[in-house]
Amino acid sequence: MSGPLPNGVEREARALGDPTRHRIFRHIADARRQVGVAELTALVALNHNTVRQHLTVLKDAGLVVDEVERRNRPGRPRLLYRLNPDIGGTWETDGPYELLATLLSEVVHTQETPRDVGRAAGRRRARNTSARHDGILSVLEEDMTADGFHPVAVAQRRGCDFVLGRCPFVEVAAIDPATVCQLHLGLVEGIAATLDEGAVVDLVVKDPRQAWCRVRCGTWQSKTPRRRPGTPASRNWPDEKGAGC
Repeated sequence: MSGPLPNGVEREARALGDPTRHRIFRHIADARRQVGVAELTALVALNHNTVRQHLTVLKDAGLVVDEVERRNRPGRPRLLYRLNPDIGGTWETDGPYELLATLLSEVVHTQETPRDVGRAAGRRRARNTSARHDGILSVLEEDMTADGFHPVAVAQRRGCDFVLGRCPFVEVAAIDPATVCQLHLGLVEGIAATLDEGAVVDLVVKDPRQAWCRVRCGTWQSKTPRRRPGTPASRNWPDEKGAGC
């Protein structure tokens, strides 16, 4: 007979034991984006206060996290919810290694490079998410957050650096950083290029066990002419100017 569940798992199980709360959790987990209370009230046909109570239970159990909306239009910022990326792979949610296994399988099957496979996956993601976001940097940050990279934005004159506080693929990346990091670079490139063909993306790789890799994303100035095929991109990354993009 098995023993008692660990406290954290028991708390999560109790939070998900309510059918309505489980439905809210599944919707947030499947969205791969921030979800507002109004969207959830429409989903479960309950009032805002009741939905917020369910969200509080899910948050206290560590299943979801809340964030204040970044708002560039009039009005009070909303409180938005997303899946806690640290629980990915549990409670029938997709984890980082499911993604990595899928991409590596595609590398083997297609004989394409990890970077090309990552680009194709990034383009698929961008087509599914671009209509729900305000801009390319928002999409990239949300995507890397959902994957568990814990990105921190550092503003630049012509774009943004994302300092990655965690590598969700650390065990494999520590053994084969060339393959895993090229997959991730391709993912970011595919998303960026789909949303803005003038975007320039780079990846500064560190020891995955210590994190702090850096995804650098910039854009061409509006008056810069389109490059001819075969012409290399000029990155000219500026110095850091402060946090937040």
